[in-house]
Amino acid sequence: MELLTRLEEAILIAVLRLGGDAYGVPVNREVSRIFGRSYSMGGLYFALDQLARKEYLMKRSADPTPKRGGRSRSYYRLTPEGRAALEAVRRHQVELWRGIPASVGKSGSGESA
Repeated sequence: MELLTRLEEAILIAVLRLGGDAYGVPVNREVSRIFGRSYSMGGLYFALDQLARKEYLMKRSADPTPKRGGRSRSYYRLTPEGRAALEAVRRHQVELWRGIPASVGKSGSGESA
């Protein structure tokens, strides 16, 4: 299993948090909140489609509504593969940070001025 990018990780976490309400706008809002910056909807949808192609997300279209001009909304949910990818990232992060003090700036070892 390949490691996720930080954006992919944030999107999967956002979809997990949103549950059944995971469609573009709330996912974008959550990802933007996580990173403290705005993401374009085009960039977000590209990443969502990539995650669906990797089978980390399942995509389903809702019935078209007059409010959206007859367009359907796409909803996303994590697949078992997506959950496994998130668990792999979590394990990787724990291992990566093992032995590093909680406050990195106070270690004093191996830092250059």
